[in-house]
Amino acid sequence: MNQSVGKYRWTICGLLFFATTVNYLDRQVLSLLAPKLSEEFNWSNSDYANITAVFQFIYAISMLFAGRIIDKLGTKKGYILAITVWSLGAIMHAYSLPVGTAFSTFMVWIGVGAVPVSIAGFMLSRAVLGFGESGNFPAAIKAVAEYFPKKERSLATGIFNSGSNVGAILAPLTVPIIAELYGWEFAFILVGIIGFIWVIFWFVFYEIPSKQKRLTKAEYDYINEDEEIEVVSDTKEEKVAWFKLLGYKQTWAFVFGKFMTDGIWWFFLFWLPKYLEAQFDMKGTDIVLPLAVLYSMTMVGSIFGGWFPMYFINKGYTAYDGRLKAMFFIALFPLVVLLAQPLGYISFWIPVLLIGVGASAHQAWSANIFTTVSDMFPKKAIGSIIGIGGMAGGIGGVLVSKLGGYLFDYYEDQGHVQTGYTIMFVLCAVAYLIAWSVIKTLVPKYNPIKDL
Repeated sequence: MNQSVGKYRWTICGLLFFATTVNYLDRQVLSLLAPKLSEEFNWSNSDYANITAVFQFIYAISMLFAGRIIDKLGTKKGYILAITVWSLGAIMHAYSLPVGTAFSTFMVWIGVGAVPVSIAGFMLSRAVLGFGESGNFPAAIKAVAEYFPKKERSLATGIFNSGSNVGAILAPLTVPIIAELYGWEFAFILVGIIGFIWVIFWFVFYEIPSKQKRLTKAEYDYINEDEEIEVVSDTKEEKVAWFKLLGYKQTWAFVFGKFMTDGIWWFFLFWLPKYLEAQFDMKGTDIVLPLAVLYSMTMVGSIFGGWFPMYFINKGYTAYDGRLKAMFFIALFPLVVLLAQPLGYISFWIPVLLIGVGASAHQAWSANIFTTVSDMFPKKAIGSIIGIGGMAGGIGGVLVSKLGGYLFDYYEDQGHVQTGYTIMFVLCAVAYLIAWSVIKTLVPKYNPIKDL
């Protein structure tokens, strides 16, 4: 890596890292409080699955439009809008009962039917959160494409994406304690406020490279050394029709990869506290250390996954071909999750560590699959492609969450709750190899889109 040209691009990467940290802090508060809230409001596993599925469904649909909005508004304004909305959504959770009362009354008034107040309030709050959070990755990937040459993009993506791991680590270390001391409502409020602080730093330090006064000419040239410099405006960009984008195999490779694997990460994120409670009777602060260890492992996976393709690229592979080779080896690691249930009788640490390996592999995979978009498409289409793929990933997440809720309730009634988790862990283990096989079939070699 040539550091003599300047380092300001890494300041931007740092801002993306902190935004992604906040993003995952906000979305994980509910999962950590799920055992407490389920007991307080008498939720079943299916009730909880429905609440999480609302977030995933709205996130999925919004991703389609988020990418388009980011492309239209530009990275700076689009990111500010996204984090403002999701921070308000996070805070709404603290007022879920009055929100739920109003929402449930409205549903009765329009003839849909009554929804339990607590469920209605959390559903609406999760919907707002999902709508706002859908803007994070389209904006972040677009910023990476603007500020990094292709050879550094997977590393930059891996670094900012590791913010999801930091958020996942900080949440179990702080949220249960905050809830214990000040109540669960304050946990949602405090985490929501952090997003507004980030907006100030983004407004001050971010501008597109062509207008960035803090960027040296040497660094600007380095960023664009391996491609034709696209004329980018932060407010106006040529639109690329969705249907045109759907005509490319490169789009479908990304879409299928996201559909198969995003739900696995969300399963790990939203259901692990419930798993530790169901399997090992761990509640409240009992889950702090296991989850902190598990998500600490995922940070290593994210950064290693960002670096790994560079090993092959330095050996002469194109960026895409090197990335795809790395993704094959990454897809093998989740297979260890198959051992989580058979060996769980020894100690809860065995499944925690094995699931940690699988979750780490997901983050390594994620850093690379995101970057395949900037390998293949011009900058003006990146936000839209990320949005389309994100929608597919969200739909996959809804299906995984609903399947999990059904299986856990069904086998819990049968007295064999562990069977439901065994089935879900099999899905988690094989999803990446299936996804890689389809991506390799659709786009076997580097084939960038040049006719947009």
